[in-house]
Amino acid sequence: MRKAENMNAPNLTGWVIGAAAGLVAFGALVVVGEFDLFPAAALGAVVAAVAGLILGMPWGAEAPVPAAAPAQAPVAKPAAAPMPEAMPAAFVAAPVAATGAGPMRLKGPRGGTADNLKEIEGIGPAMEKLVNELGIYHFDQIASWSDADVAVVDSEMKSFKGRITRDRWVAQAKLIVSEGLEAFRERAKTNNY
Repeated sequence: MRKAENMNAPNLTGWVIGAAAGLVAFGALVVVGEFDLFPAAALGAVVAAVAGLILGMPWGAEAPVPAAAPAQAPVAKPAAAPMPEAMPAAFVAAPVAATGAGPMRLKGPRGGTADNLKEIEGIGPAMEKLVNELGIYHFDQIASWSDADVAVVDSEMKSFKGRITRDRWVAQAKLIVSEGLEAFRERAKTNNY
């Protein structure tokens, strides 16, 4: 049995078998295939390397289990701050913004209806769904993004990284918010954002 510190070391037996397979391949190529020595040696070396990697490396070897750490005394949890009896109505009616770095995110669209973010060039149905899943439902949310906010959202965009800047979402959203959707549509015909 191999020692725990050697569990992830290459297996010498596998490499020996790989070398033997390379020699057999070399011999077969020279005798049966009538290859010249150099090409047969090259192909034999490839066979040896592949067989050695497959048989000699510790594929799926279990990592050694570390010794159990000594038990620690339980740590007392700090007392939680008391919750207020009632929240003001203004906080209850509006969707709650998510916490964390990046732009303001909503748990749902304000008033129960999201803006049609597909009006922004570069946002299609799949992109709109992804952006909604990130808590972005309204043009004014996108219009208020800083460069840092764009970087945070861009890092969460899966396979759509770079689209926010490339398609100029923030500039388009600012136009929609400041000039209205009809004026934006006219300017969008000439990409004048």
